[in-house]
Amino acid sequence: MQDSTFWWRGGVIYQIYPRSFLDANGDGIGDLPGITDKLGYVASLNVDGIWLSPFFTSPMLDFGYDVSDYRDVDPMFGTLEDFKALLAEAHRLSLKVMIDQVISHTSDQHPWFQESRQDRTNPKADWFVWADPKPDGTPPNNWLSIFGGSAWTFDSRRQQYYLHNFLKSQPDVNFHHPEARQAQLDNMRFWLELGVDGFRLDTVNFYFHDPALRDNPPVPAGEAKTLGAPDTNPYTWQRHVYDLSRPENLDFLKELRALMDEFPGTTTVGEIGDDNPLERMAEYTAGGDKLHMAYGFDLLNAPHSAGYIREVIERFQRLAGDAWPCWALSNHDVVRSATRWGQGEDPVAYPKVALAMALSLRGSVCLYQGEELGLPEAEVPYERIQDPYGKVLWPEFKGRDGCRTPMPWIQDARGGFSSVEPWLPVDERHLPLAVANQQDAPESVLNATRAMLAFRRRHPALVEGEIRLVEVGEDLLGFIREADADQGGERLLCVFNLTGESQETTLPVSLGEHTRLLDGPGFKASLEASQLVLPAYQAAFISLD
Repeated sequence: MQDSTFWWRGGVIYQIYPRSFLDANGDGIGDLPGITDKLGYVASLNVDGIWLSPFFTSPMLDFGYDVSDYRDVDPMFGTLEDFKALLAEAHRLSLKVMIDQVISHTSDQHPWFQESRQDRTNPKADWFVWADPKPDGTPPNNWLSIFGGSAWTFDSRRQQYYLHNFLKSQPDVNFHHPEARQAQLDNMRFWLELGVDGFRLDTVNFYFHDPALRDNPPVPAGEAKTLGAPDTNPYTWQRHVYDLSRPENLDFLKELRALMDEFPGTTTVGEIGDDNPLERMAEYTAGGDKLHMAYGFDLLNAPHSAGYIREVIERFQRLAGDAWPCWALSNHDVVRSATRWGQGEDPVAYPKVALAMALSLRGSVCLYQGEELGLPEAEVPYERIQDPYGKVLWPEFKGRDGCRTPMPWIQDARGGFSSVEPWLPVDERHLPLAVANQQDAPESVLNATRAMLAFRRRHPALVEGEIRLVEVGEDLLGFIREADADQGGERLLCVFNLTGESQETTLPVSLGEHTRLLDGPGFKASLEASQLVLPAYQAAFISLD
């Protein structure tokens, strides 16, 4: 039995985007009471916990990722008492609760920044990253904002530029300043003392910058751009050597881990956008004294062939040591996997096998709301676009609204999300995929997801076992998961056919008298002697015990 302190290790975390989950008060925007109302549904999926995207006080220029008060709930989502009620109900249902922490930057409406920008001598003058202009008045260096343009904005009061890796209304906190650093740790302590079970850390490798403000070099011609941003964005044209993933970050992550260790059973998962994401993931989670888990964008981008996934696993295994990954196929920042990976594939069968694959990898898993329904990316017309990222880079990049549209609960005009017009439109293609329609349909993506998650829980090898890739041919992905002896030493061979064609392979392992296909997640395969036949979009779980 797994120690409850380490529930996160191999745990599955369901990500909730509060604005789009359920509107309980009829204003067109999802809220905390709406989430509380649907926690029974979340628990029925067989997940271990939830991650809530930001619900803190904010001017909402980046929809909560621009925080103006780290210790309170924005009125559009409810009150602090509503959050406490949500926390209590989640814990009653044996769901852990993780919340977003956006500490690399604040809103420009945050009192810290309001004070800092007044002059160069106030108590918080150095809590943000300020720099003098070049002699010709231009920004201090060539660093770019992910949301377009320079990462520097001039402030007339101080006659200096301030740094913002995102919107100009999101100034970067100066983590080189010990008081600013401690203030963010104190904000996290507030939520830990309320009883939250952990944090998802936004842009965890962005906390520190190069104090010398050296220019970033360009990406050499012919080399791949690996950051989790569209190639149409000039941000990807630089190697981000000096504005993120600085070595000082490791010491801060140790400070953060020391805080978390005061609250046994809590955990952290960091978001890493980096030129070398798997290397950074390994670095940030190794040693047991920094992050518990981290995720990059290796499975959140376009490639999805068996060969590509095999290469990602190989690379992480080569780098990992004792590091612990958290895998995701979708989240609030990327095109939904049913479209990004599944375009042109069977819209029901493909999401099932893709999720089964992700849920079989060594590591923890984040499951994004609606992913369990097989929702495709929504079409949002330009006049309804809300995302500032999309407004800047339209039409080549339409922003992130397509993965943030309301959750469809029933098949009506608004999907049962709200009694009024929602903040983003409900895609008509989502309505037949509503929870109510899938609930009692045995072959639905929803029930396949439930079955796979229940299967995962029953098999220690899938929760925390080691992983070893095996050769099963170019078009299939295969690996063995093996649990420790104290967990029964279970050995499972997992093989996935992500294609629309039937595939056959000779198994590269010795088969004993107890070798058998396991019938848990509902996939179809046939095994005779060492010959495995996998129809299109099917998986096989073979016990080697």
